[in-house]
Order: sequence, then C-alpha cells, then structure tokens
Amino acid sequence: QVQLVESGGGLVQPGGSLRLSCAASGSIFSADAMGWYRRSPGKQREFVASISTRGSTNYAHSVKGRFTISRDNTKNTVYLQMNSLKPEDTAAYYCRSYNDNSWGQGTQVTVSS
Repeated sequence: QVQLVESGGGLVQPGGSLRLSCAASGSIFSADAMGWYRRSPGKQREFVASISTRGSTNYAHSVKGRFTISRDNTKNTVYLQMNSLKPEDTAAYYCRSYNDNSWGQGTQVTVSS
C-alpha cells in the first residue's frame, strides 16, 4: 500500500503563500496520478488539484490561477504551491494516490490575519 506524508502547512496571512509537499513510498510513483484535496470544518472533503503521470493538471475553479500542482518523480513527491491565499482556503489538505486510493494524514493550512 502506498504511504503518503504531507508537510508544509501552517498559519499564513491573507495574500500570502505556502507550498505543500507530499512524499510517497511503496509504489511506482511515476506511474501514479496524484491529487490534493481539502476539508474545511463542517464541510465535506473537496477536490483541489490533480496531476497525471504525464504532468497534465486539473484544478478546482476556486483555486485556478492561484494554486499550482507539480511533481518530482526523482523525489517521489508532489507539491501544491498556493499563492494569494484567502481565509476560505483554510482547511486540512490531503494528498491522494489515485492508483492505490490511498490518502495521507493531512496538513493544516490556516489563512488568517
């Protein structure tokens, strides 16, 4: 089973930036499409972004133009660069392996002044 470990969350002011990382092990990472999801208090987990094995990306409308997903197959890591953060981006962010349908433990992002 794929193991995923997220990092990079924290407290940031509105308009600020953060970069999340998700390190994968236990799979052929380069053959696995990956995604980022988030869950805010009282809400269901929602899709944020995904990246295919070939690097094609897809974004939720709410983050398009502000967030960028990327991957480094040499490091078995997928990233989520988040710019122009808004208070409504506050959530626990989770990494997902599509091939294995595995999830990481999540990393908290809080956007507040």
